[in-house]
Amino acid sequence: MATLQLEEKLVCAICLELYREAVTLPCGHNFCRECIEDHWSRKEVDCPQCRTPFVQRPALHKNGALCDVVETLRATEGLGAAAAEPLPGPNPTARCSRHGRALELYCRTERLCICCACTVGQCQGHRRALPDVERREQEKQLQEQLVENWSQAIQAEEQLQELQQKSAKIENSAHTLTLAVSNKVTCLLRALEAQRDKALQSIERQKVVALQQAMESKQRLQDHLKRLAQHTQQIQELLTCPDDMSFLQRSLLLIPPESLAPVPSLKWDEDAGQLNELKNTLDQIYQLLLRDEIGPVSLRDADPGPKEPRGPLEPVPRPVCHQRKELKQNYRNLTFDPDTANHHFYLSCQNQRVKHCSSSQHTTHPGRFQLWQVLCTQGFEAGKHYWEVEVSDHSVTLGVTYPRLARKNLPGQTDNIGRNSGSWGLRVQEDGYQVWHNNQARRILGKPGHLLGMELDLTDGRLSFYSLEPRVQLLHVFNAFFTQPLYPVFWLCEGRTITLCQLPEAKPYSVPQGEAQYLGQEPR
Repeated sequence: MATLQLEEKLVCAICLELYREAVTLPCGHNFCRECIEDHWSRKEVDCPQCRTPFVQRPALHKNGALCDVVETLRATEGLGAAAAEPLPGPNPTARCSRHGRALELYCRTERLCICCACTVGQCQGHRRALPDVERREQEKQLQEQLVENWSQAIQAEEQLQELQQKSAKIENSAHTLTLAVSNKVTCLLRALEAQRDKALQSIERQKVVALQQAMESKQRLQDHLKRLAQHTQQIQELLTCPDDMSFLQRSLLLIPPESLAPVPSLKWDEDAGQLNELKNTLDQIYQLLLRDEIGPVSLRDADPGPKEPRGPLEPVPRPVCHQRKELKQNYRNLTFDPDTANHHFYLSCQNQRVKHCSSSQHTTHPGRFQLWQVLCTQGFEAGKHYWEVEVSDHSVTLGVTYPRLARKNLPGQTDNIGRNSGSWGLRVQEDGYQVWHNNQARRILGKPGHLLGMELDLTDGRLSFYSLEPRVQLLHVFNAFFTQPLYPVFWLCEGRTITLCQLPEAKPYSVPQGEAQYLGQEPR
């Protein structure tokens, strides 16, 4: 029975017979060399068993271990047929070493051939058998052991192939990781070298300007000294003139030099202010190295129109990476302030979603933005806070501002988030981002995402912007000393939608005393 099971594993899947010169394909299956070559000559180059296609005909390598097992099985089948024939009797030339008689029996106790005299002497009471019977018993045991050896040989061969495949995968994975680490570190070094070169060039430019200014001031002082020396010499010559009339006439011709003008201070930053940008870049790199950025995020809801239901937004379960999980410990559920929304804005989902419509949606009043902007109802004066927003497309801006952000629209102005010292903003563009503060912009290249996060740390004076898809990425950090409560503020172009993401387990934020005084101040 064991032999039949072994034969089933040694049958070619094409000819259904024992392998004839077994060869192995890259997928691990075995076939007769003649069978697989004939199959490929009539059909596509693939594996007939698992249908794995090959780009080109692979080289066929002989499976030596499998061929040896097949040959041994064939030899065993011949041996079994011979065993079925009548066995010859005892060898008449074999003699007992004890009594010199012909060997006629087999002593199973001592495991040796004996004569008849041994049965009444040394082997009396031992288990004995006829030689042909004992041979058939031992042949049966040897055949079973041979089958077991073949089975273990096949298992060892399969485990060896599996081990080789795993080893190859480990080598490929290690090579890929090595390249990735090398590339990332190389890019980081190049970025640091570029920042270093930029900082050195800035220092060199400022040095040239400051030294040029010093040379000009030095030349003016030298020219003034020269004029003073000439005037002094003229006065000394005049004082030696003996004739009074000549003295008076010549004194009228003396023109004193102009008074010495104050020397302008040199334009040189002794506090190395030109290194601020380099410091900010290094701070961002340091924060990126400390954070875990693994974990895909997907947050997509349908873009609702003005006729959508006015119910609250349903939270959608999403995978959260370690870094995002830490940020959500200070999550705040925000709502838009309808009294500040531009009259083209349509608010829905309990003021958690805003859409810029072509038609007017509200009446105007002094607290409403003439710009395409809207504030959130919640403001923050202390502590650490985090919230997430989803944007339908580019051409939107998100940020924070002091309460007295101007509501009026000035000529040539699209929005005023980050255009003054009291607001900070991030503009989502088609090909990246722009960060704004104090009317100064900085460009951030990259593919913009639809899900963004903002972290406001009033204790440390830090405002961070994150892109959350396809992975968590720190976009920019503002460091500032915030002196007033900060309110989330948004600008969106026509046709755009912004959704304030809600987290059911978010902790409520209580407004500190004294913050309400800013709510009643009329914006300038």
